[in-house]
Amino acid sequence: MRRENSDFKTSFLSEAGSFMQNRDYFAFTELDDMVCWVAVKGLDTDQEMKSAQLAVKTVLESFMEKPSLSRSSVKRYLKKAHQHLQAQSLRVRLKASIVIVVSDYSKLIYAVAGNSRFYHFRNSTLLHRSNDQSLAQEIINEKNRSFKINMHDEKSNLLNYLGKPNDFKPYISKKMKLMDGDVLLLATPGFWEDVNEIEMADALELAKDPIQYTDILEEVLLSRQNKVINNYTVASIFVNKVYVESNKKKSKYIKIIAAALIATLIVGGSTLFYQAKQAKKLAELAVDMRDHDETGNIYFGDASFDEALMEYSKGRNIAKQLKDPVHRNLLGTKLRVTQLIINGDKAAEAGKFSEAMEQYEKASQEGKIVKNFGNDVIDQKIANMDSIVQIVEATKDGDNHFNTEDYFKALAAYEKARKRAVAISFSGESQIKTKIDETEEKIAELKKAQKELKAESLEKSGDNSYAKQDYANALNSYVLAQEIYQETELLAKVLGLERKIMNVNEKLNPVLPNPVADVSSTLDPLDNEDIFSEDIEKGGE
Repeated sequence: MRRENSDFKTSFLSEAGSFMQNRDYFAFTELDDMVCWVAVKGLDTDQEMKSAQLAVKTVLESFMEKPSLSRSSVKRYLKKAHQHLQAQSLRVRLKASIVIVVSDYSKLIYAVAGNSRFYHFRNSTLLHRSNDQSLAQEIINEKNRSFKINMHDEKSNLLNYLGKPNDFKPYISKKMKLMDGDVLLLATPGFWEDVNEIEMADALELAKDPIQYTDILEEVLLSRQNKVINNYTVASIFVNKVYVESNKKKSKYIKIIAAALIATLIVGGSTLFYQAKQAKKLAELAVDMRDHDETGNIYFGDASFDEALMEYSKGRNIAKQLKDPVHRNLLGTKLRVTQLIINGDKAAEAGKFSEAMEQYEKASQEGKIVKNFGNDVIDQKIANMDSIVQIVEATKDGDNHFNTEDYFKALAAYEKARKRAVAISFSGESQIKTKIDETEEKIAELKKAQKELKAESLEKSGDNSYAKQDYANALNSYVLAQEIYQETELLAKVLGLERKIMNVNEKLNPVLPNPVADVSSTLDPLDNEDIFSEDIEKGGE
């Protein structure tokens, strides 16, 4: 029961935006051993048939009939949805853009037809993003240009989608390994066109669960205050705990291999136990070697090359122990290709672009030995070289501004570099993020210092006004200065100004002494008249 031994939490939002009808649709189903999430944007104008809803229901029905984590099965789910939309296209042609994610709670496969998207975050950093099947994306791929696809005129010109008249060719990913703490995101164009990858990653820093995460993302979207808000759907999945394979399956392989090895041994009565023990040990090593190879492939597919390198190295060492030349050469080739890619990445990060290209080309040549191993990854890195040049140049520009203490220009340069790095999953993106954090700290310190200078100026102005007995202006200056000191958490300054403010208030509102009691006020009015008469008579004398 994989579901019970893992922890996946899902939350989603699907809203109509500025329109009366929401043509987006999202749904998911969790089975004991498999789970499937589907997000669809309807592209047609049929008022009665909801293409997005039809597509989602067809995919989930096909999935529940025969759940499987294989590329052929996922393609079959999409094809059934595609054919269903075609069959229901009576008044107008029904069409939709879809993204589907299938997982066995430890790995996943995703598929895209159109421009609905899949995002995979790890440690609050974008690990992978699906590519759109659009003309805009094709222009980026062919011309290797770095621009905002959400601003391109051809972003909605789809080359593939559900309901397409012919040549339906969805993109199906390879299996991708999941890790505890991963976050998955499915989104339709109404969402991702206005919320970029950096904002998605930054929102993860504030979110504790998928509900809070989707709420924050919606706030970012609505903060754009666009005159027209399209239908939008966003679904987040927090992978709190992945399913860990038990040792039962591994034990099964060990027993099978051990039995096969024992069958090939020439045993005598006294040596049977020893040879059986040796066969079991060799079988265990063979299974470990296979596991390291498979794990390395998963890491390689996730662009976690350092981890892949370690796994291939362990596998090759076991192959040497087993005296297995086939797997030793196979894993050795994978090891060399991975190391060359790592070398190329380091050279690119250091701005040594010729050296980087040389390393990538060597990796490509090595990979041809083993069925073009890593060919897609290497070709993409070579294609991304122009973007890497721009990233490195922008980072250097930021460093120059940082060294001259022009932190605002440095921040702008670093953010420009990071945006491009995220777009191509550049390995140095985390270092750029660190530079951004350091620059923001410097800017915060600078702003704090500027505030302190302003507060000191206000306090001095208050002192001058106090000396001139202009107590009203003195009070105003002191209060403003005190507010700034409170913002910058300078408690001693706050208390010092509190005493000055009290002194000014005493000057503005002096406490008058108690007047001497008026004796006449305590006398009877008639007695007052008598006294007054006596005074007149005395005055007359």
